Amino acid sequence: MALSEVVVLSLGGTISSTDTGDRGVAPSLSGEDLVKDVPEIAEVAEVTAQSFRQMPGSELTLDDLVELSAEIKRRIEGGVKGVVVTQGTDSIEETAFVLDLLVDEAEPVVVTGAMRNPTLPGAEGPANLLASVRVAASDAARGVGAVVVMNDEIHAARFVQKTHTSNPATFRSPLTGPIGYISEDNVRLVTRPVGSYHVALSEKTQNRPVALYTVALGDDGSLLSFIKQSGYGGLVVEAFGVGHVHSTIAQTLEDLAEEMPVVLASRTGSGEVHRSTYSFVGSESDLLSRCLINAGMLDGPKARLLLSVLLRIGTPKEQIAAQFEHWFGG
Repeated sequence: MALSEVVVLSLGGTISSTDTGDRGVAPSLSGEDLVKDVPEIAEVAEVTAQSFRQMPGSELTLDDLVELSAEIKRRIEGGVKGVVVTQGTDSIEETAFVLDLLVDEAEPVVVTGAMRNPTLPGAEGPANLLASVRVAASDAARGVGAVVVMNDEIHAARFVQKTHTSNPATFRSPLTGPIGYISEDNVRLVTRPVGSYHVALSEKTQNRPVALYTVALGDDGSLLSFIKQSGYGGLVVEAFGVGHVHSTIAQTLEDLAEEMPVVLASRTGSGEVHRSTYSFVGSESDLLSRCLINAGMLDGPKARLLLSVLLRIGTPKEQIAAQFEHWFGG
């Protein structure tokens, strides 16, 4: 049987980093280099590679990911069975979530990387790349949306998070667990996310930056007054617990919500923002009554990306709230 065609799009990151002779490593290996270093890939799929970007994961922007999504669609229209994106782990969960929003095709889109660069003992990049190609070439992963494959686990884009600064097992889905795994070269999907949500971007969209603000003990919200005047088109607030802030911030957030979409998320990173458990000033029910939008199950970084994409296509505030409500339990 002919092998499936898979394309690897490299963005840089630790998986492609080598010694610079200075004070550490930096992205330098091309996508072709990464594939060539794993000869076993040739037994799994017919793979081509392209260096789409060459930078650390912390350097990527939403514009980069919009361009990447267009390239992925072009490759799929050209007949590839699946796509693997390699990049720095700093922003893998965000890249996967954006691709999940923007790529509506059934072909698997897999994002992977490495925690240990190729100069270190036990570098796991080659194993992650091989596992990712297996998932991208499989029928099992069709239609599940973008996924992150690391450490032989398959995680849905909407749930996965980086949970440790350096541990190779850093990627977890605290709310659900992985949706599958690789065992003896076999791709196993044990569960599938319910529904999917996609945003269609036009070729010309206006960037509407969204601020991400995390509350802390004793926070008086002084910095919030600079959000509007700094040119932001929206705000995501990572609140305490199920959606709480200090009472002194509540009115400031209400004032901002009159001028822009303000989304209420939890800084815990797992679980849903509540609606009506507490009633004090600054509680979740109080803030929602002040026209803040419930992020539901989305953490702050992903809520920020969804809001950013929706603002790019000019979505009215009422419809933004409805999208969070319908698709993410807001």
